[in-house]
Amino acid sequence: MRITKLSIIIPVYNEARTIHFILDKIKGVNLINGITKEIIIVNDCSTDDSERVIENYMDINTSLEIQYFRHKKNKGKGAALHTGIKNATGDFLVIQDADLEYDPQEYNDLLVPVVNGFADVVYGSRFIGGKPHRILFFWHTIGNKFLTCLSNVFTNLNLTDMETCYKMFNTKMIQSISLKENRFGFEPEITAKITRIPDIRIYEIGISYYGRTYQDGKKIGWKDGFRAIYCILKYGLFKI
Repeated sequence: MRITKLSIIIPVYNEARTIHFILDKIKGVNLINGITKEIIIVNDCSTDDSERVIENYMDINTSLEIQYFRHKKNKGKGAALHTGIKNATGDFLVIQDADLEYDPQEYNDLLVPVVNGFADVVYGSRFIGGKPHRILFFWHTIGNKFLTCLSNVFTNLNLTDMETCYKMFNTKMIQSISLKENRFGFEPEITAKITRIPDIRIYEIGISYYGRTYQDGKKIGWKDGFRAIYCILKYGLFKI
């Protein structure tokens, strides 16, 4: 399969301080094999200046291919991703958080097994490889590894980072899946459901991670961990 365009889906909720920085980083990425970029921003009813910052950026950077969508009420990260996935027109798509925890220069690392014809899905793992990783929360790391291990029990995969933001998918494949989770249950749901696609080829590659503290604006908490466990069991046990 020849890849000509990558869709970059950015869910946004109250990221006025960082969204223009991540857009600049994406703008500066030269994708391998001349692949072009489509940026899809989904504003999940932010209450800060995110919309103004995004619209100003679009006005200044007219050469960038940007689709912008705004939810009239806050629905959650998963719902924002549903909107982005539905509207993606690239051959493959990748998920990008609006903060600065992940480096868009690593899109090319994720693309290598795709353009070489080996992968339909690529996960970027924060727990393998020799790239920089900010040292933060012990219990978050234990929680992530526990959730990944529990997910692997049901999917029969050997992933090291199911909860990673950086997930790259064949667009038509992911658009064929009925997604239900509107919040942080998206990660275990999509992981469970892609494994049911016949002959799916899933790869994983090490990425860097510049994690945020709660003071920096990190949003995920312990309640999201319990929801993830529920979703792993729900979508692992039942084909819904």
